[in-house]
Amino acid sequence: MVLLCVPCLARGRGARERGFGPALRSFILAGFVMAFPCNSTAAATLDDSFYVPPVPLPAGSPGDIIRWRSAQAGPPSARALAEAWQLMYLSTDGLGNPMAVSGTLLVPKGLPTQGMPIIAIAPGTAGPAFRCAPSRMINKGAYYEQPAINDMLASGYAVAVTDYVGYHPEPSTTYIIGRSMGAAVLDIVRAAQRMPAVSLSSNAPVMFRGYSQGGAAAMWAGQMIDSYAPELDLRGVVAGGVPANLAQVALPLNGQEGFGVLLYALLGQDNLYPELSLDPYLNASGKQAVEDMVSDMCILELLQDFQGLSLADVTDINPLTGPRLERIAENQLGNGTINVPVYQYHEMEDGLVAFGQAKDLRNLYCAKGVELTWVPMDTQGSSGVIRHINLVYRGNPGVNQFLEQVLSGTSPQPNCAETP
Repeated sequence: MVLLCVPCLARGRGARERGFGPALRSFILAGFVMAFPCNSTAAATLDDSFYVPPVPLPAGSPGDIIRWRSAQAGPPSARALAEAWQLMYLSTDGLGNPMAVSGTLLVPKGLPTQGMPIIAIAPGTAGPAFRCAPSRMINKGAYYEQPAINDMLASGYAVAVTDYVGYHPEPSTTYIIGRSMGAAVLDIVRAAQRMPAVSLSSNAPVMFRGYSQGGAAAMWAGQMIDSYAPELDLRGVVAGGVPANLAQVALPLNGQEGFGVLLYALLGQDNLYPELSLDPYLNASGKQAVEDMVSDMCILELLQDFQGLSLADVTDINPLTGPRLERIAENQLGNGTINVPVYQYHEMEDGLVAFGQAKDLRNLYCAKGVELTWVPMDTQGSSGVIRHINLVYRGNPGVNQFLEQVLSGTSPQPNCAETP
């Protein structure tokens, strides 16, 4: 059960004009979201200038902290478990350029921090608007992956949650760019270890955990660690609902309920790659849609405002040309390997992140000798998108068991030898 301040969660154009859309209504009725009013118990608003990167960026190494401040750990249940801080730290974007990235560090109360495991939670899709940043949602008590955070805190683990690149008052998020996501995950672990307000160990055991976009980010971080952050003591990777092959995930969303995610993915490419520009391809409706997305839309608005639309509705010319398709191919998982145990799970009838391409990634990793546990699941949702959302929560028990096994020194049982 998720306790969320729903008016804070859905403030986009569609939420204002039509009320909650079908995806959000199903989300609430499924029992995963319990609405409560935004009242005086909510966290105080923090100054947005914290998120504005300094110009120029300070000299330093990836993971160095630029600034930090105290924050709320989430709703009251989380505040009882942990202290929390918002961080801005040095990282790199998908082209290797230095970047400032924000995030949240949460540390359980009343426990010794030396040797405490650090779980880097790679967030699922938040949305293009500044208000969607996971650190802002956590502070408001409105973060949809809060149950995973609470589970980790209750288990005695420190939790580091990156926002990824681009969340500031003039947002420019590099959505679903592999190397950008992977670096942000790796560097928030470094930042957690360097945080002056706590004394987490530089040799602490580390795990990566993520679902949907976060599942891809966790896998990218696992592939990148040996060359990018070899000093980290990575013990395992957990990844659910993984969009491994963006062509096979995003392009089938054209004309479907998840079209807003496809449009956001194109925008995310534009925010990194200088040779790409979506604007010349957009018609008037498309230009307005992108403006609305960037100004005020999070994931629920992307799902409810754009469902059933297609590229033909928002463009005059198909933007899926050679250069863009080449960049999509660059961000395909599986060209590298992961040298720690992996737990990969996926909804078999997922209508947002195709099941087949995730199974292909499983097969590819298994062929490379990755110690991988593959868990296909059936959540019995009313639609493919709701099934994807269901697994945000229904996958947690298996994830928690895997984390406990690995961190206790018990070897998990990979099932690559079994037919997927």
